[in-house]
Amino acid sequence: MTRAVPPILDAHHHFWDLSGPGGHYPWLQDAYNPDFFLGDYHGMLHDFEPAQYRAATAGYEVRGTVHMEAERARDEQLAETAYLTELNERTGLPTAVVGHVYFTQPDRDEVLAGHAANPLVRGIRSKPVTSSGPGESVAGTPGSMQDPAWRAGFERLAAHGFSWDLRVSYWHLAEAAEVVAEHPEIPVVVNHCGLPLDRSDEGLAAWRTGMAALAANDHVAVKVSELGLPDGRWDRASNITVIRDTVRIFGFDRAMFASNLPVSGLSTTFDELVDTVLAALPEATDDQLAMLFAGTAARFYRIGDAL
Repeated sequence: MTRAVPPILDAHHHFWDLSGPGGHYPWLQDAYNPDFFLGDYHGMLHDFEPAQYRAATAGYEVRGTVHMEAERARDEQLAETAYLTELNERTGLPTAVVGHVYFTQPDRDEVLAGHAANPLVRGIRSKPVTSSGPGESVAGTPGSMQDPAWRAGFERLAAHGFSWDLRVSYWHLAEAAEVVAEHPEIPVVVNHCGLPLDRSDEGLAAWRTGMAALAANDHVAVKVSELGLPDGRWDRASNITVIRDTVRIFGFDRAMFASNLPVSGLSTTFDELVDTVLAALPEATDDQLAMLFAGTAARFYRIGDAL
């Protein structure tokens, strides 16, 4: 018998309006990127707003959501937050917002202040420059996590009480752990289970090492999200391993469920995602599942009213 799913606070998803006046998303509306990390993404080149989200999650008690910056044109960073505010006022979703700013952009402080003036914004996702694969280094490159200018911008999050959504591939997790360890005042959440795209024994061993380094910092949490693999593959068996190990390394009190809709729709359905999470954690108590599916995200993103 399938376990009941507790109320959900979805900690990571995207909205975009591609057919109307909802802004410009270069990666979705301009030249198609054949090197997208999950492969063919033609299946999500359509509007995705609260109505589509509700349809994708029908049958579940989703009490709130956290919108993750969706790589809207980088001269529209504050416009994206304004668009999401309008959606919230009209539909109730999203409940909270994670905005974008490059840590090295010239008007960084002005954009941060603009985000901070909006009560929906809780944090920032800003992807550092990373290498194309394990064994390659970009250390010291402008925009990398070792760049002093990038570090200075990262430190500015504390002035606004912002968290940082950390999105790097698994071979950069240990480097990221060194950065966040220096700033325990900035809450950090690892996106997408640390992106363990290499499911070989060697790849998973390197991923676990990086995840453990991050989890050694009490102010770091993790999102159990985006388990899809390139070319639309959904490997349930290895996904169960990744979920189990992610929660074991961080604990239920620092792990949060997230759908990554509509991107996750390239490889799975919301039903299958939830069922795989439950299958990976058969011994979890009701309280632990409540924490995973809503409690951790509510605390991290300071949106307890949704529960």
